[in-house]
Amino acid sequence: MGVNKQIAEIFYQMGEILEIKGEVWESRAYQKAARIIEGFSKDLEDAYKQGGLDALMEIPGVGEGLAKKIEEFIKTGEIKKHQDLIASIPNGLLDIISVQGLGPKKARKLYEELKIDDIEKLEKAAREGKIKELDGFGEKSEQDILKGVELFRKGQERMYLGEALPIAYEIVNRLKSLKEVEKIEIAGSIRRRKETIGDIDILVISKNPNVVMDFFVKMPNVDFVQGKGGTKSSVTLKEGLDCDLRVLDPKSFGAAFCYFTGSKEHNVALRKIAIAKSWKLSEYGLFDKKNSMIAGKTEEEIYKKLGMNYIEPEMRENIGEIEASAKNELPDLIKYNSLKGDLHTHTKWSDGMDTMESMIQASIKMGYEYIAITDHSKAERVANGMDEKRVLKYLEEIENMRKKFKEIQILAGSEVSILKDGSLDFPKEILKKLDWIVGSVHSGFTMTEKEMTNRVLAALDSEYINALGHPTGRIVNAREPFEIGLEKVFEKAKEKDVAMEINSNQRLDLNDANIRKAKKFGVKFCINTDSHSSENLNLAEIGISQARRGWLEEKDVINTLPWGKFEKRLKK
Repeated sequence: MGVNKQIAEIFYQMGEILEIKGEVWESRAYQKAARIIEGFSKDLEDAYKQGGLDALMEIPGVGEGLAKKIEEFIKTGEIKKHQDLIASIPNGLLDIISVQGLGPKKARKLYEELKIDDIEKLEKAAREGKIKELDGFGEKSEQDILKGVELFRKGQERMYLGEALPIAYEIVNRLKSLKEVEKIEIAGSIRRRKETIGDIDILVISKNPNVVMDFFVKMPNVDFVQGKGGTKSSVTLKEGLDCDLRVLDPKSFGAAFCYFTGSKEHNVALRKIAIAKSWKLSEYGLFDKKNSMIAGKTEEEIYKKLGMNYIEPEMRENIGEIEASAKNELPDLIKYNSLKGDLHTHTKWSDGMDTMESMIQASIKMGYEYIAITDHSKAERVANGMDEKRVLKYLEEIENMRKKFKEIQILAGSEVSILKDGSLDFPKEILKKLDWIVGSVHSGFTMTEKEMTNRVLAALDSEYINALGHPTGRIVNAREPFEIGLEKVFEKAKEKDVAMEINSNQRLDLNDANIRKAKKFGVKFCINTDSHSSENLNLAEIGISQARRGWLEEKDVINTLPWGKFEKRLKK
C-alpha cells in the first residue's frame, strides 16, 4: 500500500472519530484532506523529499498542521494524534461506522443509548428489536443494519479486486527480478477477475526454488510466514491477504495453471469430460487410461485434447462456457486495450482532484481518441455539484481545452442526477448544450423496487440521457444495490438506445451477472472509470475485466468505437 493511500486512510479514520466525538469542523478538514490525498497523482514521500513541508502545504486542503502530520507519518510510520484518537473510543465503534447505513452520528447514538460498541452487540440489538425504538431509527433501519453487518463481514473476508490486483502485480514484479524465475503467472480468483478476492495464488517455474522461496517469505510486505517449503510457501501480507507461491514442473505447468485458476465448478466440469473419455485430469496433467500424460504443458493443449476451444479465465465459472466451447460458440471477448475513450470523468469543477487540463493530458497519454468530462449537477452538493451559472463557465473552459488540445476530442458532459420523480437535475436549456449525459441515481436508495424502476424509466424517457450511470447504486464491500426492476430498465434502454454503464471504480456496476442479463436484451454498454483523478483512469482495466466476465465483445461496447464512428453514433 502506497504512502498516499495509507495517509488517506488514517485521515479518513481520524475524521470519523472526531465526528463521533462531536468535533465536526475538524472532522471535515481531515475528510477533505483524505479525499484529496487519495487522488493525488504525486507520491507524498517523493514530494516531501524534494520540497519538505512547503511542498506538502501546496496540496489543496493541506495546511501547516496537516502537513506536519504527513511529515510525522513519513518519518515514523504513524501519527500520534491518530493513535490518541483510536485510544479515546471503544475499538468496535470504528467497525460500526463502516456498516452500510450507519455513520459517525448514528454510531455515537447507539453507543450512548444502548452501549453498542462492536459488531456483535450491534447485530444482537438489531435481532432483539432494540434499535427500532430509538429516535431516528425504525424497523426498516434495523433490517438494513442486519444486511449491513453481513456485508461488512464479507468485506473483512474478501478484498475488492481493484485493491488486490496492484498488490499481486507488485509481488510478481519483485519475483521477476530474480534470475532464477523462468516463468511466473497469477492464478486463482484474481486471474478470473472476480470482483472480490480471498487470497493470491502465484505459480512459478524455477530450477532453483529455494532461492525463490527465501526471497518470497522475506518480501517487505510479508506480515507472517505460515509455512515455507521447497515447492510451496504461504504468507500473510500486511494488506491482510494470504498469498501462496508454488514452484511447478514445466511439463505440468499448464495443468496446474488451469487447476489453480479455477473455478472449482469449472474444474469439476472439465474432470467429468476427462472421465467420460476414461482419462484423468489433475493439477499434474491429463492422463490416458494407461496413466500416460497426454497433455499438461499448456492450458491450450488440455482444452484441445478434451475436444474444446480454449476458454478465457474470466469465463471459467461453469455457467455455460463449457457447452459454448464444445459447440464452437464462445464469444470473442473484448480485449484489455480496446477502449478508445472514457465517458465518465470528474475534475475540480465538482469533486475531482485534478484540473480538466490534467485529466485531458492523462487521457492523451493513454492513447485515447476522446474523453467526456462529466462533472456533477447541482443536486450533488456534497460533490460540489454545478448550478446553471457554473455550468456555463464550465462549458467555456471545455471550449478553451478544445482549442488547446487538437489531438483528442473533448465531449462537454455532465453526470446529471436522476431526481426522485425521474426528472433530471438540469433544465432542458442546459441539457441541450451538453454533448454527453450520464444519468445517475445518487439519493433515495430506500425506494421500493416499483418506485425506483419508474424513477429510472422516466429518466430514460427524457431523450437526453446517453448512458445510465452505475445502474444499481452498489459499492463493492460497502453498499448493497438498491431494489430495481432491471429487466424493464434494459428493455427501455434498448428502445431509447441508452448505454448501460460498467463502472470501473469500486462500484463495478453493472456487475458480471447483470451484464450477461443485459446483453440478452441487446443493449449497448460503455466501460467508464468514473475517475476523480488522472490516476483513476487506469481503472479501465477493472471495468474491462468485468465486461469479459459478462461475455461482452467489442461490438457490445460503444467506447471501443474509433472517434469517427462514435461521433456518428452521437449524432443519431
